[in-house]
Amino acid sequence: METDTAKKSTQNPNHQVGYFERLATHVQDLRDTPPDLFEDVSHIDWSNLNWKNINRPYKVDKWAEGKKKWEQEHGERMGVKEGWKHFNKSFHQLFIKDVPKEKQAARSAIWQNLMSMDIHGAGEALEELVQLLVWNKVHRVEDAIWDPRGKRALFEGLDVEKPEVLFLGAADGYEAMQLMAQYPGGHAVLVDYDKFCKTDRYGKFPAQYPFLGNNPATGSHKVYYKEDMNIDFVVDDIRNLKYGKEFDIVVSIGLIEHFPDEYKHEAFEMHRRFLKPGGYAILTTPRNQLRSKAFYTVMSDYMNYGYRELMDIQQMGLYAWEHGFDILRAGYIKAHNGLICKVR
Repeated sequence: METDTAKKSTQNPNHQVGYFERLATHVQDLRDTPPDLFEDVSHIDWSNLNWKNINRPYKVDKWAEGKKKWEQEHGERMGVKEGWKHFNKSFHQLFIKDVPKEKQAARSAIWQNLMSMDIHGAGEALEELVQLLVWNKVHRVEDAIWDPRGKRALFEGLDVEKPEVLFLGAADGYEAMQLMAQYPGGHAVLVDYDKFCKTDRYGKFPAQYPFLGNNPATGSHKVYYKEDMNIDFVVDDIRNLKYGKEFDIVVSIGLIEHFPDEYKHEAFEMHRRFLKPGGYAILTTPRNQLRSKAFYTVMSDYMNYGYRELMDIQQMGLYAWEHGFDILRAGYIKAHNGLICKVR
């Protein structure tokens, strides 16, 4: 158990509403004003949509070199679980990069290789620099991966108090922590079948990352940190979970797009299975837009170890509607579509 002294050491006196800072690895953003919050399209009549008119999602098919190499060495296709293990370790490397320092190192490597006439080495260094520039733009300039203001706007207004939250495919657990800040006093269970997510992606999430939430005692904002939250991490396959319908919120971030259409019903059943009557299912998927397609092309060696789709909100909403969910809120944040649903 941590002492009060240890807890106080995490608090940053600069972390007040309106605070913003771009660190070497990520952004800290406690601004509570537009722009880039949430583009609401909840007015869509989902019952009138059909696949003939809106088409199916875009499939990402530029695979990571690590996936192709693994399949050559093993003489078989990389399985889903193996792909996720590779993805999690690869993607995590991006989050821990000191981007300004590594950009300078990559530029130096390009120059040194050119001076020594090592064209291949210069090409590899240039590729690394391009990837760093893209990651810097997406994560440290646009803050589109965590997107705190967008997700706060998406999550606001839920009729819950001290909720029980289940996060399916939790990875670093970011969104559960944001929900715990907005609806404090609750409890979250994070589930992922890759132990690396528990030990590294969530386990080493920055302790001083500030989450802007609510203070029920005052009705004003309050800053929370990971250590303030009641969170358990379960390493298991979602299909093996023994929970009943006991959660106020079941959330997944970038999960259903990894299921081809013949398995989409399983993805949505995973949400329905654990929800209390009247509970909320929160889902996001990466947006089908030119910048997303470019991102998954340039960053393929970090990202593309398994089946992945890019959707627009109509496609995502139609999937949810077809699989028995009423959509209470729908819209766009920076890089994702977002839905708030209840079981019909």
